[in-house]
Amino acid sequence: MDADSDVLGTGRRMTRTHRVLIVGVGSIGQRHLRCFQQTGRAHVAICEIQAEARDEAARRYGVQSVYADLDAALPADHDAAVICTPAHRQLPLATRLAEAGVAVLIEKPLGVGLEHVDPFRRIVQRNGLAVAVGYVLRAHPVIADMRRAIQTGRFGQPHELTAVCGQDFPSFRPAYRDIYYARRETGGGAIQDAMAHVVNLGQWLLGPVDRLVADAAHQKLPGVEVEDTVHVIARHGRVLAQYALNQYQAPNEVTVTVVCDQGTVRLEMYRHRWRWMTQANGQWQDETYPDQPRDALFIRQAHHFLDVVENKGAPLCTLDEAEHTLRTNLAILRSVAQRNWQDVGHY
Repeated sequence: MDADSDVLGTGRRMTRTHRVLIVGVGSIGQRHLRCFQQTGRAHVAICEIQAEARDEAARRYGVQSVYADLDAALPADHDAAVICTPAHRQLPLATRLAEAGVAVLIEKPLGVGLEHVDPFRRIVQRNGLAVAVGYVLRAHPVIADMRRAIQTGRFGQPHELTAVCGQDFPSFRPAYRDIYYARRETGGGAIQDAMAHVVNLGQWLLGPVDRLVADAAHQKLPGVEVEDTVHVIARHGRVLAQYALNQYQAPNEVTVTVVCDQGTVRLEMYRHRWRWMTQANGQWQDETYPDQPRDALFIRQAHHFLDVVENKGAPLCTLDEAEHTLRTNLAILRSVAQRNWQDVGHY
């Protein structure tokens, strides 16, 4: 399959245009806005309580349907919405939209606690709505192909996973001191932010996390007190896993190695490849892909979500899977605070 064609959605049969409401137009909201526009399958409206941000996004992207809050937006006829607010507001807003019969794509991490998950799930089930959660790494063709190779048994039974990740966060999010990241109660800190992506990726590759122990600290990032460094030891069933992440190193890297009984598999996202070795002291065999611009992954995710709305496929990340990642995030936070092992449980 041509990865670029699939990412951009070319060759798909465009059967309908969806009325998509983007709720929150900060950095991630604007990314979703332009990427849904680029699918060619969406008429996009925005909902934003901050007047300056609302006006700037409408002007930049040529949006005609603009709302100051959900009270103003909900009478309009939207069939889908994307929740791009800080984590503590995501599920309350998604619940209001679901009550109005609107399908929702919710940005990760879904929330900062579990209290809103079950009420939201009941409304979604009652109204028969499409729901997905925005763990966008699942839209990456390199990761999807590596996962397929592991899950089909090509390399035998997995035994160990090691993930090493980091980036210079201020280069990517210069305003991090002034947004949700600066406070844990709004979803900030490395555990609820970047580590959530990595743990969800491990979950997608190997299944749910049973138990874990973690350490974390604020080591370097200026202007905040939340943790910027996280180490986790975990169990995915019988598979041992370790995750290490920081948000201040110079290289921007995500490297995930899965050791199986018939070979070793490695994701190197910064090199746009996955690779494998099946003989002791052998040679790496590489599957290399074109560079994936970040917007391309979000366009691919948008297409998948619209397919779900049209009953043409399953979500890239389901509500149940995202709830498990949230439970894992909360277990990591508890482990750091209590300095002990924590059970996570299955979904």
